[in-house]
Amino acid sequence: MHRRRRTAFLLSAALVTAAPLLSACGNDAHPGAAAVVGGDRITVSQLENRVNEVRSAQRAATTGEAQYEQAIAKSGGLTRDTLHGMVLDRVLHQAAQDAGVTVTRKEVQSFRGDLEKQAGDAKALEVAWLQQYGVAPERLDDNLRVQIEAQKLAAALGTDTSQPAFWKALSEASKKMDVDLNPRYGDWDVEKSSRVDAKLPWLREVTSSGSKETA
Repeated sequence: MHRRRRTAFLLSAALVTAAPLLSACGNDAHPGAAAVVGGDRITVSQLENRVNEVRSAQRAATTGEAQYEQAIAKSGGLTRDTLHGMVLDRVLHQAAQDAGVTVTRKEVQSFRGDLEKQAGDAKALEVAWLQQYGVAPERLDDNLRVQIEAQKLAAALGTDTSQPAFWKALSEASKKMDVDLNPRYGDWDVEKSSRVDAKLPWLREVTSSGSKETA
């Protein structure tokens, strides 16, 4: 995952790529968990609900099955990217707390108001966030809070979100929170504060075996 994509305007839920929804049952250490962050579980059910929110919003915003399928194709890997956002939100919040950064509801509403003016109206903003970043309308305020938090954290650090100092703070927060992903969804790269695909020996073996059978 390119750092530019992670630091572009949206820090969470901005990554959209198509893997089918995985009905994970959790790893041995954390049954039913898609991830454990700072001792708190992000359950598979919570992850699936977030993905379903986006899919429902996409269906409501499209006309006909063909248009809906096209929207899905543009948001592939949604499950893994949604989990990435859910974990990164928590890591960022920890880093912000460590730096004494807080975000008020008034700041979120003011930011949203400015964006709605730029987009045309509230509905246009919701559609834009859904199409570009995979953010369901009911999660828009939460997402905007994350953006403000990231900008204020960067300012507190005397840097911006594209610079190493910012990502170092997130890396330190990742270490502090001991992020643990269910291997089915990948691994968490502490240094980059990013989800990465897991390199599982059994997966390579199955892939290799399958290749031999079809050769």
